[in-house]
Amino acid sequence: MDKETRNDLPGIQWFPGHMKKAQRLIEENLKLVDVVIELLDARIPASSANPMLADIIRHKPRLIALNKSDLADPLSTKRWLAYFRAQGIPAVAIDSMKGRGMKQLVAKAEELARPKTDRLVAKGGRPRAARCMILGIPNVGKSSLINRLAGAVKAKAADKPGVTRAKQWIKIGAALDLLDTPGILWPKFEDQMVGLKLAFTGAINDEIYDREQVTALLLSVMRRDYPERLVERFKFKGELPQTGLEILEAIGRKRGCLVKGGLVDLEKAQQIVLNEFRAGKLGLVTLDEVPVGSGKEADGEGTKE
Repeated sequence: MDKETRNDLPGIQWFPGHMKKAQRLIEENLKLVDVVIELLDARIPASSANPMLADIIRHKPRLIALNKSDLADPLSTKRWLAYFRAQGIPAVAIDSMKGRGMKQLVAKAEELARPKTDRLVAKGGRPRAARCMILGIPNVGKSSLINRLAGAVKAKAADKPGVTRAKQWIKIGAALDLLDTPGILWPKFEDQMVGLKLAFTGAINDEIYDREQVTALLLSVMRRDYPERLVERFKFKGELPQTGLEILEAIGRKRGCLVKGGLVDLEKAQQIVLNEFRAGKLGLVTLDEVPVGSGKEADGEGTKE
């Protein structure tokens, strides 16, 4: 990580009261389900994984779904899937908006639940659908996934973190019942880059952090890892500006975000950068690398430098 992204990281913490309530709700209802589907953002598979959940759900079969894979670097997604599977955790890549990976997700959930449902029948119980709980941080796409699986708008979805607030059972055909839950973050991010990546992707409310600083840091990361995307999207000629803030100001000028005196309206420029990054207009980007030296990279290839 370069000097700009390493120093003076903004401290981002966000654990509103309804998230504590959501945690209790998950713990109370876990006994009702056979399988837990943990939804992660394919652009940040490590940073969007809530470490609290691993402890809460440790006794349940677990399936990881890398959502928004249409916005992530395909090679990185392949490596992350191989990494999770090598840890003994089934994993699939999905795009809940376009419906990619839905059949694979349902089939894997049913497979993981089968030992439990078969035991119930063996003991004289009636056959029933597999019961799954979908967990994930805010704005990772849980409601969109449920709506896609159900074929109708069953869960309230929004671009704003924290919309899903109460548990809902949703029937997916004859073979699967889903228990939706609110998204929960965790009280403290030990690594501030985790908080930043959550801010970059919209998992954290934009109103609680310094957007100028965070946007400049995002551009600094993009300059380091995907400079060609910035050049292509914003039509830079020659060498890119050195710092994220300088890149932000240059983008503001290129997009006509000017105020009296020819100064750049940085607030408008920030909104352009964040919106276009989150919509995938800056290209397919993965910000988390598979752990170096894990030996679990796909096809024996190393992680992106």
